Amino acid sequence: MTQHVTPPLVLIPESAPFSADQRSWLSGYFAALLGPAVEGATALAPGEAPSTGPKLADNDDAPWHDPSMPMTDRMELAKDKSEPQKLMAAMAQQDCGQCGYNCADYANAIFLKSEERLNLCQPGGKETLRMLKRLDEEFGASGGGAAAPKAEGGDAPQKEPELGPLGYCRENPVEATFLSRTRLNAPGGEKETWHIEIDLKDTPITYEVGDSLGLFPANAPALVDAVIAELGARPERKIGGKTLRDRLLTEYALGAAPDNLYQLLSLLTSGEARRKAQALAAGEDPDGDAAHLDVLGALHKFPGARPDAEVFLEALDELQPRLYSISSSPKMDVGRVSLTVDAVRYNHRSRLRLGVASTHLGERLPEQTKVKIYLQKAHGFALPEDLSKDVIMCGPGTGIAPFRAFLRERAATQAPGRNWLFYGHQRQASDFFYKEEMNGLKDARVLTRLSLAWSRDGSEKTYVQDRMRENGAELWKWLEGGAHFYVCGDAKRMAKDVERAIIDVAASHGGKNPDEAVAYLAALKKAGRYQADVY
Repeated sequence: MTQHVTPPLVLIPESAPFSADQRSWLSGYFAALLGPAVEGATALAPGEAPSTGPKLADNDDAPWHDPSMPMTDRMELAKDKSEPQKLMAAMAQQDCGQCGYNCADYANAIFLKSEERLNLCQPGGKETLRMLKRLDEEFGASGGGAAAPKAEGGDAPQKEPELGPLGYCRENPVEATFLSRTRLNAPGGEKETWHIEIDLKDTPITYEVGDSLGLFPANAPALVDAVIAELGARPERKIGGKTLRDRLLTEYALGAAPDNLYQLLSLLTSGEARRKAQALAAGEDPDGDAAHLDVLGALHKFPGARPDAEVFLEALDELQPRLYSISSSPKMDVGRVSLTVDAVRYNHRSRLRLGVASTHLGERLPEQTKVKIYLQKAHGFALPEDLSKDVIMCGPGTGIAPFRAFLRERAATQAPGRNWLFYGHQRQASDFFYKEEMNGLKDARVLTRLSLAWSRDGSEKTYVQDRMRENGAELWKWLEGGAHFYVCGDAKRMAKDVERAIIDVAASHGGKNPDEAVAYLAALKKAGRYQADVY
């Protein structure tokens, strides 16, 4: 009698950019998500759901998967789609990985009840969170997973996040040594940009160019102290075994005031103040200042409402890690990783506002101290396997980060393919990041072409997309010759302007009508020859 053995289920193909151990863990993780429906079954294709459930979300059937598209338009496109697809449409559509998933997988995890946190989409912010809450209330009870069991007291037990491979997910970070920071702006620059070096030698992390590094920041001590003073609380008060000050430094977000905080403040006020707090909790903007209200600003706005410190913490969001594009190559920068970071700093209504992670790295974190990090593998953002392929890179400002990594990798591998970088910023004298290095790569003929754009140096603003059009004939030759095109930067403006420039080049120099030019860009994306790292 022949014994038929069911092969082990493999949901992550060998071609995926993971090690064998990572593929094994991820396959088991997704098998657990789908539960008994996949026992003994063949691997599910992306977006394929168990036969009894609705269609899961995937990028191949996502017309709303465009970070520049307004939420209302995305939800309109998804109105007749399945519940997981509606959840995906609420995401920021960047596949940035900050939530620990890509957009489709985060939506599916929420639908399948394996992910209870609805506030992980950092780029989507409050808008995504509110829509996810609305959708979860609309069809949460009919989702694809079993509801969490109730404890004897009636409350659902707190579910601990599942731990993935050490150093390769936000739930299981490692400590690494912060080595150094070097300012990239020359005197006269309006921004403050830093080259950051972190030692990886005592960590399990290995990376490839195109990957990102997740970093757990700490809030500015001055901001934490101001919040505690505004509460009228004692910084040394113990809450859950740690002081209030320590918890606010490392565990809670003090940026945009969350809806739950406004709801709490509404319970401690009355009259017009209560109506305003309730309106803010509902996503309204009664005084036109909602976009600028951080946690301290919310406390200032409602001076009569002072909750107990422990209740106050319960109303705050968790402090999320931040992702940065890696700007080094493991083949050239052995045992370390580098980042290119803009320190966010601005004044609003006489208060200095600081970017949390950027100023943590740029000014507060002492050198040679430990920082919690993890590696976020790239989703479709990597150099071509064929080293002879030409590469076109477009990255203004800190968008140069992954392309510095690409160029260092191409130099280390002696890739015969040509390399063309479009780079721009405000002023050439102060804002040409890695100038000596880029010119050196050009002299060494690693960087074949370098096209620069400076928006503040002349009477007219010039951007990278303008340089693309100016060099349209040559750009078209590279694309038609099989070049891969990469863009890194702002998702809603710059990246869309670059896409528009490619369409214009296809029309002007490829003789394509408007519909054909749009289809040409879509074909580049589908073939993996147009890749974006956007934020």
